Amino acid sequence: MAVIRTVTRAVPHEKDGNVVSWDLEMEYEDGEDDTYYMSTFHVLVNSIDHIDREVFEEKAKGEWTRAEIISLMPTDRWDKVFARQYDTVITNPPVIPVADNAFELPVA
Repeated sequence: MAVIRTVTRAVPHEKDGNVVSWDLEMEYEDGEDDTYYMSTFHVLVNSIDHIDREVFEEKAKGEWTRAEIISLMPTDRWDKVFARQYDTVITNPPVIPVADNAFELPVA
């Protein structure tokens, strides 16, 4: 099964009739049965970043396309993080030590 990405949240925050920020969430899924893994990523994107640079042009929520909204998500980074998570949990999980409760302490 290939990775499936699904937008699970796209909430516009408006001011004066224009979107000034987006609350966005995407769910990632891969595998089936024993290899199934899911992770959810979230981001709040403001129209102006922390150093006063424009991230996106403010416009009415009805003027946004699905592609424009998705382009605000850092999917390149999320793809890499999900791949690492999947590898760590499913493909190459850590070996868990097994307790030997029958061990007896040597006498000497």
